[in-house]
Amino acid sequence: MKETIQIRYVSDRIDKLCYIDGKSDWIDLRAAEDVEMRQGEFRLISLGVAMKLPEGYEAHIVPRSSTFKNFGVIQANHMGVVDGSYCGDNDIWYFPAIAMQDTCIHVNDRICQFRIVKNQPPVSFEETEHLTGTDRGGFGSTGIS
Repeated sequence: MKETIQIRYVSDRIDKLCYIDGKSDWIDLRAAEDVEMRQGEFRLISLGVAMKLPEGYEAHIVPRSSTFKNFGVIQANHMGVVDGSYCGDNDIWYFPAIAMQDTCIHVNDRICQFRIVKNQPPVSFEETEHLTGTDRGGFGSTGIS
């Protein structure tokens, strides 16, 4: 079943979002403003959209694979999560950028991407003295002989 996302464009300077079926299930987001940043500077870059996600979904926002190479910025929170309560006209999406070098980002540059995922189901925690799984060697041990 195809889900529908209500979207409000707060900028008429960016291309409309589109989903390219069969290519990727991530959707590109664009800078809605021209931005000049100096190395080490932090900036919230407007993405020019506000959305109402389908019931029971959240959005995950991450940089595109080329964002650092093309613009020299990283996403401050590494992954943004937009939950379903963030759905009003003024709940504009932003990309929290840290400049690793002096850079310029222009209106309509594709700087990040998002996808929607179902909310986590309710869980409960059951305390135990021992786990029954096989040990893998602990955090960061994969690939070590």
